[in-house]
Amino acid sequence: MKILANDGISTSGETLLIEAGHEILNHRVSQEHLVQFINENQVEILLVKNATSIDHQVIDSCKSLKIIGKAGTEMNNVAVDYAIEKGLYVISTPNSYARATAELVFAHFFSLARFLHDSNRMMPLEGDSKFNLLKKTYQNAAELFGKTLGVIGSGSNALEVIKMGISLGMNVIIFNENSKSEKVNLDFFDGQKLVFELKSVKFEEILEKSDFIRILNTEKSGYLIDSEEFEIMKNGAYLVNIAKGAVNEVTLVDYLENKKLAGAALDVFENEQKPDIQVLMNPSLSLSPNLATVTTDAIEKTGKELAEQIIKISREYYAHI
Repeated sequence: MKILANDGISTSGETLLIEAGHEILNHRVSQEHLVQFINENQVEILLVKNATSIDHQVIDSCKSLKIIGKAGTEMNNVAVDYAIEKGLYVISTPNSYARATAELVFAHFFSLARFLHDSNRMMPLEGDSKFNLLKKTYQNAAELFGKTLGVIGSGSNALEVIKMGISLGMNVIIFNENSKSEKVNLDFFDGQKLVFELKSVKFEEILEKSDFIRILNTEKSGYLIDSEEFEIMKNGAYLVNIAKGAVNEVTLVDYLENKKLAGAALDVFENEQKPDIQVLMNPSLSLSPNLATVTTDAIEKTGKELAEQIIKISREYYAHI
């Protein structure tokens, strides 16, 4: 089958597809020329990331398309329901980014707990003149071992955060809207395995008991965390948010400044291309520009996950014609 990986595909994914007999078209086609290119080349599989939009017009105009693949899990640029209604397969990569996302969450937790986010700002400015003062400023640090980690959200991303929390000796509690419990398999380098089963608790319990809170995806519309939720939180808690629109940033800054929260981290922002200056300049915030899924390892795994699904679907497709 002819495949247009319009926003690119990893080497491992491309290799798997070629070995399975598929043809990869190495082109980067602009949105305005996408339909023409697909039709002229009879493209059967279209793979995209975030740069390419697959709307009703593309789906209706490209009769050769059989599979649409999206790297990642957010499908905002793909008309998923309409594509399925028209008989197309729609695939994504829910597992490839889980480890990268979880590691970024803990990178922020460690950075906040040891003041590294602020130390890295201040040492170049004042390290040569106020070394001992800075050392004293950052001495009220915390360890993660023995602390309570509250995980809000579900899926493979949440599962990886849970595993890391357990590995660090944290008391992990979860809020899962879709299940009453979460089974966690912890695999070790020597082949040993431990199995944990965590029961989902009430949302309010997460806020009340957690020293560290991680937010990903939930089904709640509007802010998940606002004034009411901040009031419930444990004094001195840390918060990491990687769910766009989940936290009221203005309120977050207020609760950081009044010391209700010890610190917070954001990988997503309400004003994505131009975050508010009070957010950017707050010394209690650790910030990253949408880096949760951005590792070379995750990119390779994404291509492989897409390729494996395509190979399976194409075999089933040709088996029935």
